[in-house]
Amino acid sequence: MLDRNHAARHALCLGLAAAVALLPSLALPQSDASELERRVREVHAAATPLDAHVDVLMPTTPGIYRTDDGVSQVTVDKLIAGGLATVTLALQSPTGADTAEGVAKARAEVDAKLARVHMLVEANSDRLALARTSADIERIHADGKIAVLIGYQNAYALGTDVSLVDRYVAEGVRVFAFNHAGNNAFADSSRPGVPGDEPHRGLSALGRAAVGKLNDRGVVIDVSQLTPRGLMQTVEQSRAPVIASHSAVRSLVDETRNLSDAEMDAIAAKGGVVHVPPFNTYLAPRPPEFVAKLGEIRTGFGLPAAFKGVLDDAQRLDGAARGEYTSAALETVPRATLEDYLEHIDYVVKRIGVDHVGIGTDFDHGAGIIGFKDASEAPNLTRGLLVRGYSAADIAKIWSGNFMRVMRAAEAAAR
Repeated sequence: MLDRNHAARHALCLGLAAAVALLPSLALPQSDASELERRVREVHAAATPLDAHVDVLMPTTPGIYRTDDGVSQVTVDKLIAGGLATVTLALQSPTGADTAEGVAKARAEVDAKLARVHMLVEANSDRLALARTSADIERIHADGKIAVLIGYQNAYALGTDVSLVDRYVAEGVRVFAFNHAGNNAFADSSRPGVPGDEPHRGLSALGRAAVGKLNDRGVVIDVSQLTPRGLMQTVEQSRAPVIASHSAVRSLVDETRNLSDAEMDAIAAKGGVVHVPPFNTYLAPRPPEFVAKLGEIRTGFGLPAAFKGVLDDAQRLDGAARGEYTSAALETVPRATLEDYLEHIDYVVKRIGVDHVGIGTDFDHGAGIIGFKDASEAPNLTRGLLVRGYSAADIAKIWSGNFMRVMRAAEAAAR
């Protein structure tokens, strides 16, 4: 049974209405509850919340990545309801076959998503504006609008042409990640498909050239989804601090997408930031029966029962089967709560300091937990941090200040 203090904290993180309903004997006096909510609103607004990683929802995006209402977790209305001041929309493409046709298909998807971001901003010009610099973000906030940053995820779509980085920077890309699931010509992925497959032993020569080019262009480098070796090489080579835009703690949940203590230490030592996502697979401890249950599902789709990560082998399947497998696999994962999320944030803070922690939701690509299911529930995180004793200054760093520091450093390193 929960002790009184833990139960009260847990109830508050569920929200005050839920607290009263679930634990009426522990409910705060009305005056205290009202004061907490006033404080949440005040601190949340002052923190100018920034989401370091959101995917771009397309008409062809599988239904499993949509909300119950069939739309995005980050509609403009949800961003406004959640008090988000900046959102980074990532142009992600899956890794396909090592062929010209596969690369061309991925590049077409990236370009379609890029066009969609520009259309979204133009169609909502009274509420959104595209940001290309840290100064743009501040100006857009002052104008009362939400700043939109453009990210790029998965160099597979570049083929072997590092010069394409210049093209996408010209189109507005300001955050760049080398990988998604699957290795590519630039770098090895933490989810290679074949466990242990690391042909480049981290970054390839193309990847190292890209690090230099990204530094020269003032782009924030994102190390989420690199192998540990690739992450360390990127941190060492980059002239500017780097971020992990959506990675949780491997010491708490042993998932290849999560970061080890050593990886987090390296990011912090460079002045960078680990952005933690509200993603079930990365946050929730797995029950003993999990491995056997998922193994049965995997063999049913012709995949090996053994796995390194829930979705590591999904790219082997064709489109329809991939969607069916992903849906079935994710159903086996325990649902994480806001408390689980806060535990990961606490761990990172204790390990590398509050100056090196941020928020990157990975919404519209499988993220969403109990208490933080979409952008509209962002204030719940601020409430949870306040209840856990974080100061307003610390919360401002976590929500936006740390990312902005890295962005300014990347701009200063440009040639």
